[in-house]
Amino acid sequence: MEANSTSSRIESREEVRAYLSKLRYALNNGAKIDVQLIRGVDQNRDPKYTNRNTLAYLFPDEDPKDAMRRELQQLTVEEYLRTVKDLRFKNRSEMREFGKVYNGSDEIYIKIRVELMDARGFGDHTTFVMSFHFAEKPFSQETFPYAKKEGTV
Repeated sequence: MEANSTSSRIESREEVRAYLSKLRYALNNGAKIDVQLIRGVDQNRDPKYTNRNTLAYLFPDEDPKDAMRRELQQLTVEEYLRTVKDLRFKNRSEMREFGKVYNGSDEIYIKIRVELMDARGFGDHTTFVMSFHFAEKPFSQETFPYAKKEGTV
């Protein structure tokens, strides 16, 4: 997770909730899922931190797109990290970053963009999964702006 203060922000709890609703709407209404299994940045990266490796490890017997459709529908406000601008494609929508723990200790970094082609629900919606890989840096409670704090319900 690297970004400067002008390229990232923390959305309100309500904005994140609305975003997750749009995400679920798109996924439940035939949104295309575009998962980057092979990325240029992975050439010099430890294979453990690649989308392809992480998906194969977590969901060995599933099609990555099927696994992504299910897993993205289950994201919560508490797993939200931040919202980032796409500095490479400035006219594209912002991306949201989430962190999720699998198997009790496997921290997974998730970065997605949802593009609703027509606000009325017409056209092809696309969910673009840029990152779904083991976190390179451990998550901390402070990383999650809406995480449940110790001792709260």
